[in-house]
Amino acid sequence: MLISMNWVQDFVDLSGLDLDALIHRFTLSTAEVEDIFHKGSDFHKVVAGRILSVEKHPDSQKLHLLKVDSGSGVADCVCGAPNVREGMVVPFACAGGRVAGQEIRTAKVAGYPSEGMCCSEAELGISADHSGLMELPEGTRPGTDIRDLFAVEDVVFEVDNKSLTNRPDLWGHYGIAREFAALTGRPLRPLETADTARYAGLPAVPIEVEDREHCLRYTGLRVDNVTVQVSPINMRIRLFYCGSRAINLLTDLTNYLMLEMGQPMHAFDARRVDRIEVRRFDRPFSFRTLDGVDRAIEEDTLMICSGGEPMAIAGVMGGESSMTMDDTTSLLLESANFDGVSVRKTSTRLGLRTDASIRYEKVLDPEMTADAIGRYLLLLTAADPGVRVASRLSDVRVRGYDEIEIAFDQAYVDRYTGIAITGDRIECTLTALGFGVKREADGFTVTVPSWRRTKDVTIKADVIEEITRIYGYDNFELQTTLSPLRPVMDSAGRTADRETKNLLADKFGLHEVHSYIWCDAARFREIGVAVEDNVSLVNSIAPDHKVLRNSLIPTLLTMIQENRSFSDHFGIFEIARVVEGRRSDGSCDEHKKLGIVLYSRGREEKDLFYEMKDMLTVLAAVQKNRALTFLRTETPDHAWQHPRNTARIALDGETIGFMSVLHPNVKNQIDRKAAVLMAEWDMDRFAACSAAALDYREPSRYPGIDADLTLLTGRGIPFSALQAVWKEQSAAGLRQVRLLDIYEGGDGRDSVTLRLTFSSDERTMTREEVQQVMDELIRRFEEKGFQLKR
Repeated sequence: MLISMNWVQDFVDLSGLDLDALIHRFTLSTAEVEDIFHKGSDFHKVVAGRILSVEKHPDSQKLHLLKVDSGSGVADCVCGAPNVREGMVVPFACAGGRVAGQEIRTAKVAGYPSEGMCCSEAELGISADHSGLMELPEGTRPGTDIRDLFAVEDVVFEVDNKSLTNRPDLWGHYGIAREFAALTGRPLRPLETADTARYAGLPAVPIEVEDREHCLRYTGLRVDNVTVQVSPINMRIRLFYCGSRAINLLTDLTNYLMLEMGQPMHAFDARRVDRIEVRRFDRPFSFRTLDGVDRAIEEDTLMICSGGEPMAIAGVMGGESSMTMDDTTSLLLESANFDGVSVRKTSTRLGLRTDASIRYEKVLDPEMTADAIGRYLLLLTAADPGVRVASRLSDVRVRGYDEIEIAFDQAYVDRYTGIAITGDRIECTLTALGFGVKREADGFTVTVPSWRRTKDVTIKADVIEEITRIYGYDNFELQTTLSPLRPVMDSAGRTADRETKNLLADKFGLHEVHSYIWCDAARFREIGVAVEDNVSLVNSIAPDHKVLRNSLIPTLLTMIQENRSFSDHFGIFEIARVVEGRRSDGSCDEHKKLGIVLYSRGREEKDLFYEMKDMLTVLAAVQKNRALTFLRTETPDHAWQHPRNTARIALDGETIGFMSVLHPNVKNQIDRKAAVLMAEWDMDRFAACSAAALDYREPSRYPGIDADLTLLTGRGIPFSALQAVWKEQSAAGLRQVRLLDIYEGGDGRDSVTLRLTFSSDERTMTREEVQQVMDELIRRFEEKGFQLKR
């Protein structure tokens, strides 16, 4: 938000002060200032000039040759403005001068000398109007410095909007002026308004508030006999410096009051709007706003209507059909207060954030509506003295905010701040900020002003903040505090997350990624993955980001597609939350998941499958000292999982996730020549599983003997079926069994090669002893249907 110091000084005298230093102090005490602009400071030799003669350029249809009286002589000037005429008084930038950062020099233009430049408002940098030369009042004396005619010199600073979120009173210049008054100890001038009570005998504007939940107050006034269409130049300059463009007097005044008081207003053309109804409709419909866009209005949108016809979206934007035009002579003025949450939902749903909606979202003070109309009427009358008020001030007050009183004593302030601030200083500070202060000895009873009690100041700590920030945090004496430092223990979940990330990144070289919790439907479509039905956002920013994800894998697959051109083999992982429907109480059923995806153009799916299995096995072994169980499943949960090559992952008998090959249809959308493996498990279930005790076994001091067995098994027999043979009954001296190879034969059977390692803690085993154990194992294998390949 842009703030004009000229505007601020309408309400507080800051003469003799360093404005840049004061703005810096505002940053330390109130809100962050992002930048400072010195408007008009580079004006040099820009004066009022009278055009003495105008001749057409002999070689151009657009250019004219002028003689301009600049007060210090007559200058030649070549000008292309369409509205130039003899006798005009215009801003003239003399040769050797500067205007809006541009140096003016004598030069030949289209073959003729030009000793200066006649300026439009846009060329002066005081508005966006470049339609023609700016015309000065007829009686202006040539040679008068333009800075003496208009308030073009100003210090403007930009405030970070985020730092004003909890301060709705600072969304207007008057609230900012109150801050500067408190910081400098100078008095704040009251806001001058017209006396609307004198019109109490006139007819009322019919106002009916049907939706009393979302409209806190609605104030209206009708004004007739408007004849002036153009706003005063200084008003237009202020609007432009603060980021708004001039339109016409009636509209400019609503924008001016919004920037001055922070109160959004709207001027309806009284030819279309003669009564007000604040209501919602029971059906959706289309409505054209004043920017010419047809917008889909849902049934829960608060609307301003007249005679049942929608005229404006409450708190957001007016309608095209009721906007004031250049020929508008009567207006119905709106100054209202709407529920901030309702306005934010409406603006988000429509994708339409306006200066008005931004202010309403901050929860404005309902007490401002009548004062804003009084202020509007005062300024309108000053610009157009012939206007006539045609109604009394019509005011429907639904509800306001309860008065808040906060009591504390001097000792509380001293204890809370750690410094000694005098009672007089406390009282002076709070009074300057608009608080009511009752003081009895060392006790204070503070009444919070209406503009601070909407959501800002509610407890004693809030009052302490007001005192200390005006006192100046930089004035606090630095002291070292004595307080115990106790280590914060990580939860089991955080420990598991950290160890998992370290293992995947350090040991296996995977890349960690981060994503949003919603599905990106557009990116899902690119890889052929449908968005599954799940919990949806009511007020999503974009239609494609509406559904919350129930798995990390589709999001990771989109990242694989985006990054596949950078490497032929890589893997990514993420630990993040997903939503698996809703619980019985209506809340989202959130789960923290680990998702891993491996991609390779040079390796087979089988190789990636075992690489993924090794990763997951190591994660379980390192963190839980337990072995995972992988069980084939014939009914995948998601369409993007392979219908056959999907395994369920179990830890200590409980299913925690899955490992799967990517469905061919999806893989072909990403890369036909690549292999893609994926796995996902529930980190909360994994963390909740207790770690098994370490089973330490001392290595034998004697050499061991390896023996290989190749068994014929059925296709797809799990390794656990083979393990059962030697685990059901111990085999003497058998220390380890490793899987060496699997060969898939053409007869529907697999050849599985095992390496068995034998050793003894007492002596070196003989081959005869090993052979005896091997014969027994072969017999057990054959009993289970696994034949020895001979």
